[in-house]
Amino acid sequence: MIEYVTSMEGVDAEDLEGFFVGWPTRPSTRSHLELLSGSERVVLARDGESGQVVGFVNAVGDGVLSAFVPLLEVLPEHQGRGIGTELVRRMLALLDDRYMVDVCCDDDFVPFYERFDMVRVNGMVRRTPSSIPR
Repeated sequence: MIEYVTSMEGVDAEDLEGFFVGWPTRPSTRSHLELLSGSERVVLARDGESGQVVGFVNAVGDGVLSAFVPLLEVLPEHQGRGIGTELVRRMLALLDDRYMVDVCCDDDFVPFYERFDMVRVNGMVRRTPSSIPR
């Protein structure tokens, strides 16, 4: 059973093991905890028995007009069960009053986000793996 929560209450760094698969440099679980705690909004998917976080989505924004959803992840062993879809659905509901909610994603994920009435736009990003806190 998966439970969805919108609070970081009771979440420890140890509950965040196994994320950032395939990243050239993974943030530490402590950094992961800090980034989620510092987000304007967060939705976690937790295993109802163990309490382990198996998926998350976060948003940062101005609290009024705009929000950016930088991260959505589901642990590999829990993918394909609709958890990511439910995380995004719940996050968009939390941000429903915003004029703009932006997501940057790789081309492979465009169809996933199109299901939420999001449209492709041009964007620019800069990635500096050496700046990821470990």
